[in-house]
Parts: sequence; structure tokens; C-alpha cells
Amino acid sequence: MKFTFLTDPLQKFFFFIHGGIHTLIPNNDLSFGLTIIIFTVIIRLILLPLSIKQLKSTAKMGAIQPEMKKVQAKYKSDPQKAQQEVMKLYKENGVNPMGGCLPMLIQMPILFALYAVFQNLNMQGAGFLWMKDLTKADPMYILPILSTVTTYFSSKLMQPPSADGSQSKQTSTMYTGMAIFMGFMSLKFKGALVLYWVINNVVQIVQTVAINKLELKNKES
Repeated sequence: MKFTFLTDPLQKFFFFIHGGIHTLIPNNDLSFGLTIIIFTVIIRLILLPLSIKQLKSTAKMGAIQPEMKKVQAKYKSDPQKAQQEVMKLYKENGVNPMGGCLPMLIQMPILFALYAVFQNLNMQGAGFLWMKDLTKADPMYILPILSTVTTYFSSKLMQPPSADGSQSKQTSTMYTGMAIFMGFMSLKFKGALVLYWVINNVVQIVQTVAINKLELKNKES
């Protein structure tokens, strides 16, 4: 699948950032790695409004928990009716039960586009930290491990609360599956792409924690 509508502008933007960094740091072993990090942070800042929207949706989910429990208790003998009433409750309160997945889904086209971008970049032999060549997979498996761990926690933090343990377990299982899948794919992807994904997850985790704390502080005020 090609994402030329994303690939071209992303490639130009990447080169723009790299041009400025390379002027200050001519060493490719540092300039390419730093470019990826700065590039990722900027992408996350662009997606910040989406993250805020999804976290607010998660907060709404928590607010209707008492009503959800009442509905489930009322229709305990009729699971299908209970599910219908819960979905009706979601709709009335503007809640998306799978809202936590959206930021990751939005990231996928960007990830595929960047795969094409890094395929075309002339950074053969450019390393970063323990990576000797960003155009190859991490031989020490550090990035794939970080990819798995950060994918799980970045998704977990976006997970809406549920009235019963079953939905929570189901969602957690899905996030675990996503994390394992991304970790497995990271074994094959170029180090540059996996570095982007890991930094992306780390920034998202920081954003989520900061936004949650800010929302909590506002409620207390």
C-alpha cells in the first residue's frame, strides 16, 4: 500500500529538519538519529489535539460508570439487552468505547509512509548510540524490546475504564497483542523506523500522563 500523499511531504519535512541539524552536527551518526527524534516530537505535537480529545472521551467513560453498572444489574438476565442499553448510554454521552485505539490507528498510515521515506533516504552506515547502521535491524534487539514495552504502555494509558472486568480484560488482551505484533515487526524493520516508533510511544506516554494530571488538577480546582 502506497501513501504518496503522506510520503512526499514527510520526506521533504524530514530533509528540512536534517538540513538544519546537519549544519550544526556534520556527523551523520548523530545528525540522522537526532533528526528522527526531533521529527517524531513535532509529529506528536501535531497530533496532540487528537490525543486530548481521546483522553476527554476516556474521562467521560469513567463518569458514566455508575449508570453502566445500574444498566448491567437491571438487565443481568438479558446480556443482549444490557449491551444495547450500554451502547445507547455511550451514544447519549458522546463516548467512544474504543477511543483509546484511535491515536494508534492514526499513526499507522504515518508509519507506512515513513517506511517508504526511510527506504529512499541515503543514510547508509549512519548509526546512533548502540546502532551502527540505522538502515538495518537492531542486532542487539534493544529497539524491538523497547517497541513492545512502549507500545503496550502507551496504549494501556489510553484504555477507557469499564464497568466490568471482562471488557477490561478483552481490551488489555488486544493491546498486548498489538504490542507483541509491533515488537515482532520491529525485528525486521530498519532501525530508523523502529527508533521513530519508540520515541513516538515515549512522547505519547509523557503527553498522556501530563494531560491526565492537568485534568485532575482542573477538577480539584
